[in-house]
Amino acid sequence: MSEFWYCLKHKTVEGEDGCPNKDRLGPYSSEAEASRALEKVEERNDAWDHDPNWNDEDLED
Repeated sequence: MSEFWYCLKHKTVEGEDGCPNKDRLGPYSSEAEASRALEKVEERNDAWDHDPNWNDEDLED
């Protein structure tokens, strides 16, 4: 099974022998999925920012 990562440093999709994991997102099961890594991060952040079950005010002192 091949795995792919999105390199944050080079802004490219890499295979297993790419940059260190600290510089990349993944693994993903396809190159296409890895190429959407930043879009997926943005989608998840947006969903979390608008999650009705989360209330930041509960964390404030």
